[in-house]
Amino acid sequence: MTATDTATPQTLSAARRITGVALASASGVAVAVQSRINGELGVRLDDGFAAAVISFGVGLLVLLVLVPATPGGRRGLAATRRALRTGALRPWQCLGGMCGAFLVATQGLTIGTLGVAVFTVAVVAGQTGSSLAVDRAGIGPTGRQPVTRQRLAGAVLTVLAVGLAVGDRLGDLGALALALLPLLAGVGIAWQQAVNGRVRAAADSALTATLVNFAVGTVTLLVAFAIDIAVRGWPGGDLPTEPWLYLGGPIGIVFIAIAAAIVRFTGVLLLGLATIAGQIVGAVLLDLILPTAASHPGVKTLLGAALTLVAVLIAALAPPARR
Repeated sequence: MTATDTATPQTLSAARRITGVALASASGVAVAVQSRINGELGVRLDDGFAAAVISFGVGLLVLLVLVPATPGGRRGLAATRRALRTGALRPWQCLGGMCGAFLVATQGLTIGTLGVAVFTVAVVAGQTGSSLAVDRAGIGPTGRQPVTRQRLAGAVLTVLAVGLAVGDRLGDLGALALALLPLLAGVGIAWQQAVNGRVRAAADSALTATLVNFAVGTVTLLVAFAIDIAVRGWPGGDLPTEPWLYLGGPIGIVFIAIAAAIVRFTGVLLLGLATIAGQIVGAVLLDLILPTAASHPGVKTLLGAALTLVAVLIAALAPPARR
């Protein structure tokens, strides 16, 4: 008899939850890298919408090649069509890519002015509160998740920790007004993760769910970019020659695929908190290893990053709530 045979359902559930937290944290590091890339691309092009279209477009091209080339991807596409036809999957549950498009657009539009620190605070504030609401409403594949004291404590502590980490960079009140965009993007992230989890469950393929996300997001951004061109004209910057500035889309594939695959084990709130922890750690590492003119990670930043990890651990170790 193996250890797996003797494991209880509670033990397996806890193991899946801890594994999901580790994967979500790793994807959060990828989000921090993506924010740096897309923010720089938006500055180079002098147009955040153009940067977002390039980021999503490159990711979509990769998926259009990858998904049909894999047996699981082809089965996932067929299963998604079948689920939509039978009503098992609602059309509105396939629109998570619109929120992802908005997030990527705000990276290009605001990071050049706000900096990664203020951008992260705004996204975290919106994402944490929205995750509680989305879990409570049962939008994700895990169904309704009651707001327990431990889960609420983890969410509140996360916001406080991020505020501590970047508190010395929040003095510009004018910039904070612009932070409304990433705040709204953070609200959308929780809903995106929930409905992408639904698509993944229907397709039984994280890659297929990611393709749906990128297709919807790219169409949304193309419409927004067309309006932007009509109002402001073509972007003033030239296409950069550095290949790394075009990796935002492939990095987004990793993040969306991981989130769609593990949200059924973690719930939306815990997934969001773990992702936030990864973002904070990733931002600190980027500032230390690849500093920019605005990079100055001090003691408060490091303490805030550590406190964020504690907050995620509190929420991760919370016992399953009774529905």
